[in-house]
Amino acid sequence: MNLSGGIDSALVARLSRDALGPDRVLGLLLPDARHPTALLEETAAYAEELGIEHRTIPIDPIERAFVAALPATRDRVDLGNVKARIRMTIAYAWARPLRRLVAGTGNRSELELGYFTKYGDGGVDLLPIGGLYKTQVRALARSLGLPKSILDRPPTAGLWEGQTDEGELGLAYEQIDRVLNAFADGVSDADAARSTGVPVDDVARLRTRQRDSAHKRRLPPIPPPNP
Repeated sequence: MNLSGGIDSALVARLSRDALGPDRVLGLLLPDARHPTALLEETAAYAEELGIEHRTIPIDPIERAFVAALPATRDRVDLGNVKARIRMTIAYAWARPLRRLVAGTGNRSELELGYFTKYGDGGVDLLPIGGLYKTQVRALARSLGLPKSILDRPPTAGLWEGQTDEGELGLAYEQIDRVLNAFADGVSDADAARSTGVPVDDVARLRTRQRDSAHKRRLPPIPPPNP
């Protein structure tokens, strides 16, 4: 699994350690040039505290080679997707010879809104916290006593300078999760807005994002076989 220093990967590492034992969990730290040294050191220390094996592999040389081969890749979203796919490629390069599975760190809030990179952080073998909304992830992490620095850190994929999850999504996770929970009950946008206190325009935007990202949650379509 990839360890970023965020709450999702920290929780997955803890749950994996508890379920499998520390000798069966490998944490990969895959920083780019913008990754703060202090955060990298803190993440490595957390892995050591858990007792799991960890490896640090800077992705900058791979990223530079990719951009050199595809010079049109300049948009920050495109570059962010490249980074996510590089990281997952490295995870699988380690997993196969070790006969391991790649654990993903996506939570239910991210999955339902398509807030992940297809074939990047979405390309995994299992999603231990995929059934938990972000607010539930925070509650579980708090109950397990994860470090305060991890609990308090603003959620970010770290794909570009200043990027945060809530900044991109446009709402706090507490609001997002209330709306997604209302969607799960099958209510209309207007009813979701009334029950959650979230403006109906924001509810409609989340609904659109959920619908438009459905392709990320499905296997690729296959034409039916000939009779």
